[in-house]
Amino acid sequence: MVALAVILSILKLADLPYGGSITMASKLPLIIIGYRHGIKWGFVSSFVYGAMELVLGLNTLSYVTGVASVIAVILLDYIVAFGVIGLSALVRNAKTEKEAFVFGSLIACFARYICHVISGATVWAGLSIPTAAALSYSLIYNATYMVPETLILAVTAYFIGSSIDFGSDRPKPIIRKESSNGMLVNVMKYITLTFASAALIIDIVCIFSKLQNAETGEFDITGISEANIPLIVIATSVALAVVIAYCIIYFVSKKKNPQPETTNEENT
Repeated sequence: MVALAVILSILKLADLPYGGSITMASKLPLIIIGYRHGIKWGFVSSFVYGAMELVLGLNTLSYVTGVASVIAVILLDYIVAFGVIGLSALVRNAKTEKEAFVFGSLIACFARYICHVISGATVWAGLSIPTAAALSYSLIYNATYMVPETLILAVTAYFIGSSIDFGSDRPKPIIRKESSNGMLVNVMKYITLTFASAALIIDIVCIFSKLQNAETGEFDITGISEANIPLIVIATSVALAVVIAYCIIYFVSKKKNPQPETTNEENT
């Protein structure tokens, strides 16, 4: 699972000019580890992942000078920044698996964001981040990739948590007995989630990848004008049409007595 996380981190959806990237929900395997095996193994796996990311990004250390700066980058941008993903296991006992995954994703990403902000406002001030108002700039700078990274991870976590039961000894598909109408609504729900998630990822990558100036590294809202607007419109329109179709099918169907969500207690 750690290896899978590393591979997903290499397959970037967008790579910003001065650091930071948007990946294919690369931290989800680590969140699953924490959910299945607890916070101890969640932290161990996340720290190992951080060490592997450090090895892959050693060239980053060439931008800083001094032992203290090198140590700070290693800790704040790699070991600790990725190690805090283990915090996602704090909510492993949530009512449903998908809630545990989504809230775990939000906690992990927020903790990682704080680490990068501190690093940007201290170590990287005067390098890729202007010394003046370093904290404010670091908050915006790191948000350009952490916001879409968090959204993609949370949406993917919700989808996976709704489809696979990781609370069992062996992960297995979540299957519920339903009527024909209920089956149609359920199938349409996953189709809708797929289209909406794809549109979200396309829109995020097209927009957020243009918010950082390639020459100065500064946050630049005017970069939105360079985004692929036709692609954004098409992706969003198709997803919206699917969502509307799902809403119509949901409200028209005569589904009665919906099955309750599978809880962690039931999985156990």
